[in-house]
Amino acid sequence: MSTAGYVVLTHKFRRVNRRWTAYCEELGTATFGRSLPEAEKRLIEAVWLHLNTLEDVGERERFFKEHNIELHHTKPKKDITVRLPLKQEVFVHPHVQRIPTLSPA
Repeated sequence: MSTAGYVVLTHKFRRVNRRWTAYCEELGTATFGRSLPEAEKRLIEAVWLHLNTLEDVGERERFFKEHNIELHHTKPKKDITVRLPLKQEVFVHPHVQRIPTLSPA
C-alpha cells in the first residue's frame, strides 16, 4: 500500500487547427479537446487513470523515482512556478494532483 500525497505535474496545451492538444510532461499522458476547458478536463481524467493504473500494478514508486516525480505529503502552495522553455503557441499550467492511499485488495 502506498502513501497518500500530492504531485505537481506540468500540463501543456497547444492549439492545432480546430482542436487543443493536452500533454502531461512528467507522465507522458496526452489527449485533445475541441476547447481548452475540454482538453484540460480530459487530461486531468487521463492523468488520474494513469496514476491509478501505476498504483494498481504496484509501479508508482518505481515510476516516480525514474521520472523524478516528487511525492509531497502536504498539498503544495498555489504559487508554483513552472520553469520550462516556453513557446508562444503553448499554454503551460502547473497542476497539483492528489494521490489517495488505496486499501489492500
